[in-house]
Amino acid sequence: MSTVIPSRTQSPAAPAAAAAAQSPAAARPPRLLDWRLRFGLLSLIWGFSFLLIKVGTGAYAPFQVTLGRLLFGTLVLVAAMAVKRERLPRGGRTWAHLTVAAFFLNALPFSLFAFAELTIPSTLAGICNATSPLWGMAFSLVALSEDRPTRIRVAGLGLGFLGVLTVLGAWQGFHGLDARGTALALLASLSYPVGWIYVRRTLAGTTSSHLSMTGAQLLLATAQLALVTPLFTTLPAHFPVLPLLAVAALGALGTGLAMLVQYGLVAEVGPTTAQMVTYFVPVIATVAGVTILGESLHWTTPVGAAIVIAGAALTQVRRKG
Repeated sequence: MSTVIPSRTQSPAAPAAAAAAQSPAAARPPRLLDWRLRFGLLSLIWGFSFLLIKVGTGAYAPFQVTLGRLLFGTLVLVAAMAVKRERLPRGGRTWAHLTVAAFFLNALPFSLFAFAELTIPSTLAGICNATSPLWGMAFSLVALSEDRPTRIRVAGLGLGFLGVLTVLGAWQGFHGLDARGTALALLASLSYPVGWIYVRRTLAGTTSSHLSMTGAQLLLATAQLALVTPLFTTLPAHFPVLPLLAVAALGALGTGLAMLVQYGLVAEVGPTTAQMVTYFVPVIATVAGVTILGESLHWTTPVGAAIVIAGAALTQVRRKG
């Protein structure tokens, strides 16, 4: 769930398309809501996404939840494109690269989180999601020549992964932890920076708008899930209303609307400020999971989450000048 091209490791909770960082800084019409209110709205939407996944997978298969999420999210983007009279990007090369981006930034992580929440709490999934900036920083040091390590960023990386071990209760032998579900959630968070780096390397020169690119990307991800889902699931005999509404909200709000809000924030206050939403998402996911779903909360969860967030924040510190 993030913008492309991410100037650094950006927030993990939104899919991306390549022209966001290239939009000209032309005068824009005044916003209906102050950016701080939209920032809070985006934090809430992404924070509650993990609760919605949990509710959705209570009645539908993970692939079905992901397909529904992508379908409703794509409909929101298509509607936005129609209002702004945007066209899909052209060129076989662009579509080929977007196909790869759609897999790593949408189809794969969305599916992994859905499978993970079959066996782990939504609170843990939300905290695992917060490790994306850590993975992104580690990968970018190797794959992106412009990202050079500093002592602060390396310290942040180490601190962040110490926080992960704290959340998982490593010194207690990971007692009571579902290893498979946790591994899937961590793999999902790892998938985002892989996609970001791929996009930065392949689609940096695109001339299409960010809305057009993102709409195409979500359309491709939906097609990928539409091919996979019938092979591994069967059509439900019943369609429980509450889980269905959760999937619809997850797609329309947590994917479609959230991406539009995020792009507006990036355009108005810049990617550095906009990406700080990442640090509020696990907090909201934890509060939602405990208060609404009644998930248990051990002291290692909030303490470890705070350490993860602090480490992720340090990895975003850049050299001045």
